[in-house]
Parts: sequence; structure tokens; C-alpha cells
Amino acid sequence: MSSTFDTISMIGLGYIGLPTAAMFASRKKNVIGVDINQDAVDTINSGQTHIVEPDLDMIVAAAVNQGYLKASTTVQPADAFLIAVPTPFRGDHEPDVSYVEAAARSIAPVLKKGDLVILESTSPVGTTESLAKWLAEERPDLKIPLGPDDEADINLAYCPERVLPGKVIHELVSNDRIIGGITKACSERAIALYQTFVQGECIETNSRTAEMCKLTENSFRDVNIAFANELSVICGKLGIDVWELIALANRHPRVNVLRPGPGVGGHCIAVDPWFIVHSAPEQSKLIRAAREVNDYKPHWVLDKVREEVNKYLAANPERKESDVTIACFGLAFKPDIDDLRESPALDIAAEIAKTHNSRVIVVEPNISALPASLDKGELRTPQDALARSQIVVMLVNHRPFLSLKESLFADKVIIDTCGYLSATGR
Repeated sequence: MSSTFDTISMIGLGYIGLPTAAMFASRKKNVIGVDINQDAVDTINSGQTHIVEPDLDMIVAAAVNQGYLKASTTVQPADAFLIAVPTPFRGDHEPDVSYVEAAARSIAPVLKKGDLVILESTSPVGTTESLAKWLAEERPDLKIPLGPDDEADINLAYCPERVLPGKVIHELVSNDRIIGGITKACSERAIALYQTFVQGECIETNSRTAEMCKLTENSFRDVNIAFANELSVICGKLGIDVWELIALANRHPRVNVLRPGPGVGGHCIAVDPWFIVHSAPEQSKLIRAAREVNDYKPHWVLDKVREEVNKYLAANPERKESDVTIACFGLAFKPDIDDLRESPALDIAAEIAKTHNSRVIVVEPNISALPASLDKGELRTPQDALARSQIVVMLVNHRPFLSLKESLFADKVIIDTCGYLSATGR
């Protein structure tokens, strides 16, 4: 089969799909992005972006203006199809691959001999094999590889994205890529496609190992964050500054304790470990325990908020809870992005607004409107929030927060979940 890819289709134009589509288009490949969100499609076709990511807006604008990138709500023929759709939970952390299945069945009618299909979505082990079965059901006229020795008209592979929000453009190009094909030929053709723009090493394996590699990477991070989060809870009980403790412990040449936070967010790191647990529940005790620690952390933060509200009311008996204003700083799952997926900060703010009679003010510089879960909150500037509040919950260290004048925090009760005071030196 030819390794030439004149037209590339990206199914899903979210935080992974759009940057990847833009990078192919920047290399003068014709890229058709497909998404069910009409607003996102319209925004992209106008040369703008619907997500916040440094430098992405410039690359998208150039690609659209030059005619290399267009978006649509319908699938069109291409030489390569990349699937980057969500894989949420259903029930008790059971992987829901229905979006992947829907994407597979949507591209099936336009597939032709020689096409390449790559799954990029974070997925439980075996999803690429399921993708092959779905395509085979839809297109019995094509040879779809179901095993490593099968002849194929269509090549199938799994290639997870391993990028850090805020640095996606750089890491898409520079990071090594793990590429797992159903067959060796599938892997080789997928590598040829990614070498269009990837400068890191493209490392060949099989699809199941590639899927597990993605889950392993994020589970490793999750376990390490769980240690830091559990340490912060212990230090809270013992009256120890966890930020100072970690800084001191990290002076050991072989110790690198991560920074705790209000929990763990993001679509991948908060999801991937559960995919491993679901596939091997009896063998994944440590991974499960880490997930439970990190899932508990927001509840601990909420308990601290309730504790401080009660302290404030006890110290000010003339006031009632409705007289108290709580300011929540940050909703994203990490600093300087607008991504609220699986964000513990968002969950905490929403729960505060739901369970307290207090006025709740939210500060999130990367969004223009609050999500539906925060319909009782008010979106305001940092200065306005600090002027009106008595209790401040620091949830995310967004860059604009770090330069706030110390005087603005005078007489505030500060619940620091993210090391804000440590980061600013206050």
C-alpha cells in the first residue's frame, strides 16, 4: 500500500483532535475535521478556536486561511482517519466506548482499500480490536485485520496522545510516540503518517501494549499524586505546612514528591487508572487505592470549607451563613487552561454553591461563562472577588493569580489547596 496521505480526517475536534488536525494542516496536508458540535465547526471554519491552548489559534487561523483545514459535521472520504473522541464512564467506573463505536461506524461507509484508521482516544485494552470488529461488520467487502497475521485492505493502529495542556503544540511535535498496529504493516503505515510532523521517535508495538502503555503512564502519575495528596491530609491533621515539608524532602537526591492539589482532574489521568482497575480488578489494588485517595481529596477540601465557615460564624455571631461570601479561585483541572473536564476544582466550587447558603463568587480567567453546574455562582474578576469575600478557596494557580497584591488578601480566611501561598511567597 502507498504511504502517501493526501487527505486526513480527524474525528473529534476537542483538546487533542483540533491541535493534531492543525499540525497536519500546517504541513500542507488537506485535513477535514469532523465534530458533532456545530458551534465548534463554525468557529474553526472562521479561523478561530473554541479551546484555549497557546499558539493553537495562530496555527488554526493560518491553516484555514490557506485552505488546508476545514471542519464539518459529516464524515467525508480521506486517506487516513484519526479518531479522538471521548471515552467516559458509565455505572461504577465502567469504560464507555460508545463514542468510539459511533465514530467507527460513521467512517465505515466512506472507507476504501488502502485507507488507514488510527484510534487516539484514551481507551481500555482491546478497544482497537473492537474497532476492527465494528468496521468488519459494516464493511464485509473489505479485508479488516482482526489479528497480527491477517491480510488487510484497511490498516488499523492505536496511538495515544501524551501531551500536557498548555504545551500541546510543542509536545505533539517533540514527544516520542507509541504506535501499536493490529499488524506490523499497520504500525509501519501509522508511523509513516505521524512522521509528517513528529520529530520524536515513533516506537512500534502492538495495539494492546500501546493501549496499556497509555493507561500505565497516567496510572503511574496518579499513584504519585495520591502520595502527595494523602501527605497533605496527614499534614493538615498534624499541623505541618505540607508545602515546606515537600520542599525539604525533595532536597534528598532520590526523592521527588509531587505537589498536592484539590484532587486530580483532566480527562485522562482521572480516567485511565479506572480502565486498568476495570480490566483486572483483583490485581490492581495499588492503582485502585490511589484513585480512591485522589477521589477523596475534594471531599476533604469541602470539609475544610465548612470548618472555616463555622469558625467565621462563631467569631461573628451577629452574622448568618447568608452573610458570608466565599470566593473560589480557578475551575480548570490545571493552571492556565480552560479545560474543565473531570476537574476537582469545578466539582468543589459547584458543591460549595449547592450546599452552602453563602454567596459564592467564582474567578476563572479562561472562560467567559460559568458551566451549568455552577448556576448559583457569580463569575467575577479577582479584584472584585477579593473585595466582596470573607473566605477564599485557592483551587488553581492560574498565572494571573500569582501577581495579585498581598494587600487584597488582608483579613481573608484562605484555604490553600494548590500551594498558592507557597508559589507567591506570601
